[in-house]
Amino acid sequence: MNSNLSRLLAVAQKPERRIIGLMSGTSLDGLDVALCRFSGHGAATRVVVEHFATVPYSAAIQENIRRVFAQDTVELQHLTLLHAWLGTTHADMVLQCLAQWNVLPAEVDAIASHGQTVFHAPKHQHGLPDWPNATLQLGDADHLAVRTGILTLSDFRQKHVAAGGQGAPLAVYGDYLIFSQPGEDRLLLNLGGIANFTYLSGSLDAAAVFSTDTGPGNTLLDAFVRELYPGKHFDENGALAAQGQISRELLTALLDHPFFAAPIPRTTGPELFSAAYVRTAQHRSGTTSLPPHDLLATLTAFSATSIAGAVRQAFPTLPALTIYASGGGMHNPVLMAALQQALSSCRFSTTAALGISPDAKEAVLFAILANETLVGEALPIGHGEQVVPAVSLGKISFPS
Repeated sequence: MNSNLSRLLAVAQKPERRIIGLMSGTSLDGLDVALCRFSGHGAATRVVVEHFATVPYSAAIQENIRRVFAQDTVELQHLTLLHAWLGTTHADMVLQCLAQWNVLPAEVDAIASHGQTVFHAPKHQHGLPDWPNATLQLGDADHLAVRTGILTLSDFRQKHVAAGGQGAPLAVYGDYLIFSQPGEDRLLLNLGGIANFTYLSGSLDAAAVFSTDTGPGNTLLDAFVRELYPGKHFDENGALAAQGQISRELLTALLDHPFFAAPIPRTTGPELFSAAYVRTAQHRSGTTSLPPHDLLATLTAFSATSIAGAVRQAFPTLPALTIYASGGGMHNPVLMAALQQALSSCRFSTTAALGISPDAKEAVLFAILANETLVGEALPIGHGEQVVPAVSLGKISFPS
């Protein structure tokens, strides 16, 4: 048997596996690296996060990605080179973390690499009837595998799209496996660049589970902080927005988009919710001269209102849900206060209460997907139009 296949089989047969989950979101702040130890699979999955770190993206890395990130036109050579360069860059970041943690690459069974999303194009968004759902993540996994010497799984979203899904959100698979709890209806809310949530039924019925994007989380806030406050990358602790007043005219214009009335589940990205989207809304509402603090206050309210609206759309008679937050927006007290006010019947916590750091959660979820691909069985989740394809996700790159 081919030595690579023998190694793959040996990993799949181990009682425990160490898998590194990698995640870089649309905020472009850095690469999340989570070293996880797994036993079991499916509903019997047990995961322990041994180490976690976020390796910051330098200004140069951010600039190289932004040249292609959610752009209508790009330089083809730069896109091609970036794919390989990011794979190597992520590999070096993994090796840096392993050295700091005193873990040898040979002691890691696999890497689960989400890659860097640069364009997300569901059919409802691109509007081209003869073209399918599509999504693109950069960071070539062969470069990752060869440079680290570690078996690498990547490109998780492509199989989801190929099987009829929209490529996002994918958190539903891992959320269901490790966060479901008998007797408690839960909402797992991820406040990344784009916000999304997974609903978990206390009945443990997989057919009742679903996941959906809600709209902007931090993406618009971060974009305008960078534009309006040179040297700043995000609104730390919501301090800038807290000094402003919400413009009801602009908020109404921002919420006036068919996406917010579309059936749940739905998916979107910064391709729609961009600086241009905000400027168009400002022109429509006559708020182009809004002071910076007021603009950030309004964008914070936009995120909170659209998230709460999606929750209420999904649950017209809102039950007493427990909402477990994760992602960068969880650290913004102004955003969290607005959410708690809008969803006052819900109880708020973070995934730390469930044993997983809220900052590490997304990276851990991709490690879970890799574990399922290596040893699990494909599991259908949801029902009807909300069904999540029962597929094994991730392409396999051998280190040799």
